[in-house]
Amino acid sequence: MAQRPDILFPLFVQIRTLKGVGPRIEKLVERVAGPKIVDLLWTLPTGVIDRSHRPQITAAQDGALATITVRVEQHQVPRNPRVPYRVRCSDETGVIDLVFFRGDKKYLQSVLPVGETRIVSGKVDYYRGEPQMTHPDHILTEEEFADLPPYEPVYPLTAGLTQKTMAKAVGQAVDRAADLPEWQDASWLKQQDWQNWLAALREAHQPEALSSLDPLTPARQRLAYDELLANQLALGLVRARMKRLSGRPIKGTGELRRKVIAALPFELTGSQKQAMEEIDADMASDLRMLRMLQGDVGSGKTIVALLAMLNAVEAGAQAAIMAPTEILARQHYETVQPLAEAAGVGIALLTGRDKGKVRDGILTHVADGSLPILIGTHALFQEDVAFKDLAIAVVDEQHRFGVHQRLALSGKGQLTDVLVMTATPIPRTLTLTIYGDMDNSQLRDKPAGRKPIETRVMPSDRLEDVIAHLQKALDAGARAYWVCPLVEDSEALDVTAAEERYRHLSATLKGKVGLVHGRMKGPEKDEVMHDFQTGRLNVLVATTVIEVGVNVPEATIMIIEDAERFGLAQLHQLRGRVGRGDKPSSCLLLYQGPLGETAKARLKIMRETEDGFKIAEEDLRLRGSGELLGTRQSGMPVFRLADLSVHGELLAAARDDAVMILQKDPELESDRGAALRTLLYLFERDEAVKRLRSG
Repeated sequence: MAQRPDILFPLFVQIRTLKGVGPRIEKLVERVAGPKIVDLLWTLPTGVIDRSHRPQITAAQDGALATITVRVEQHQVPRNPRVPYRVRCSDETGVIDLVFFRGDKKYLQSVLPVGETRIVSGKVDYYRGEPQMTHPDHILTEEEFADLPPYEPVYPLTAGLTQKTMAKAVGQAVDRAADLPEWQDASWLKQQDWQNWLAALREAHQPEALSSLDPLTPARQRLAYDELLANQLALGLVRARMKRLSGRPIKGTGELRRKVIAALPFELTGSQKQAMEEIDADMASDLRMLRMLQGDVGSGKTIVALLAMLNAVEAGAQAAIMAPTEILARQHYETVQPLAEAAGVGIALLTGRDKGKVRDGILTHVADGSLPILIGTHALFQEDVAFKDLAIAVVDEQHRFGVHQRLALSGKGQLTDVLVMTATPIPRTLTLTIYGDMDNSQLRDKPAGRKPIETRVMPSDRLEDVIAHLQKALDAGARAYWVCPLVEDSEALDVTAAEERYRHLSATLKGKVGLVHGRMKGPEKDEVMHDFQTGRLNVLVATTVIEVGVNVPEATIMIIEDAERFGLAQLHQLRGRVGRGDKPSSCLLLYQGPLGETAKARLKIMRETEDGFKIAEEDLRLRGSGELLGTRQSGMPVFRLADLSVHGELLAAARDDAVMILQKDPELESDRGAALRTLLYLFERDEAVKRLRSG
């Protein structure tokens, strides 16, 4: 079994092994950086303090940071502990008081002995016309001052953690880092004019000016590139392993597909046909298919997936489709069921809610092969779900599932092909970092007959006008979604906001209003959704639970409150809930002023385009990669050093480099290969190393 190289061990111990990090400090530092020493290396400074300004006392400006050489004159010890402790100091130009609230007499007399010279550094402010320095950041002898860097890094903090403690911990972590064997190509390093890894790390932690914090400085670029290369190499190894597990050729007769295509009320689009050709070629080859199908909301991914599944059924095998939520699984079932029926193909839905005889019946038919297509939630992962012969697994809304779950479903069959679908258009750079192990098909056309959605932006203080207009539309037979604002990071508060809006609209509108939110139980949600679908309700008030997978072609109005709080991708997903039928649709974005620059830019792009891919690129530019798709929840890699909104070109280079490395040295056995294994361990891509044969 592969194991982490000895040279990295000092970086993978707990931070409590550092001097000055006890149990209380450990918890605080862990909250900011993480539990291991290596996490401190990746916590780069976010600011810099300039201690190079060394004025004499009378030249020190009010409110400025100054480093001053003083002689200690007198300690003014207060009788009342509420009065601050003052230490009067001087130089040849004047006097300054050092002020300490709740000052400890013994400590202060030891660090500031009367008659001695000290160097103090901190913020100067004037009190009753006299300069003073409250709680100096540093009190040093001249010998100690020689070790104080003129520029001090500023690190992110949390309540209870001081800058001094954090900087000390990071400094010790950097001291523990060893000079590692070079994993980068020598000519590439020379071309970029980059130092080695350790020198770049030290420089990034010793900024000399604000400009040193720029992600495009050579030191920060070098570190970002290392991280991106580790990511691309790991994905390449996973992909190579998946491809090495040979597949089996699957080629159907085309008979069932012809029946389904004949039953469709529309023609397949050009990009649907193109995607089908790519999928067919993958399935016919004797390598495993690992393909992602990217398509905007309503671009017809489910139909492509069904045709791919029928290819397997025609060849005498089974197919499954897995969705992240029950609403979405049910919706796939409702879309696919009538078409499968037209072709005479059996299909069932399995969710966590199915119990007892119903569930047992489905599992029996799946196990004996008499049920060709199964649709479900992650209930499909459970041990007791056994297919007779699963040839293709379709995974929907991939970013909600990690790579491991993707592999678990494909592991349900022998040599199973995998097709993942996402309705979240993802910028090219992110596609490379999350799905670098997959081939990619895109559906760029909208299905025929889809009308454009008119998008308008309006301030929230016009709410009553909006309600009056909505009433007219309802009188004319329209159905509308009303999406409530995101409140902080709390689902409970989101629900409260939705309930308040629901009460207000129920009282003011003539018509039936329903409410759906994330805290409702599955059956309750389904009932409300069903009432909205069938027209028993004509307004649906909702939190973002309707973001994915709700299909009500009769709904033509989408109103989003506090739209400035939503990300672009989310606004685009929500808007995609309307415009699904043949009637003109509209989307109204209500905002609370005044708007910041980013919010303005977001609303502007929503007005200008419905192209999800364009919107995704813009979202990346406006937000940076960290926040996209709610990284933390999504199984996406969280980069600590790379920022995809500025390091996109480095990513493309890392991608090419990884491909070339794995072509030349697939088992990483050369000298550079061995160094690259160290790189993978350094960035905790251990899983990828374990996939190597010789490990």
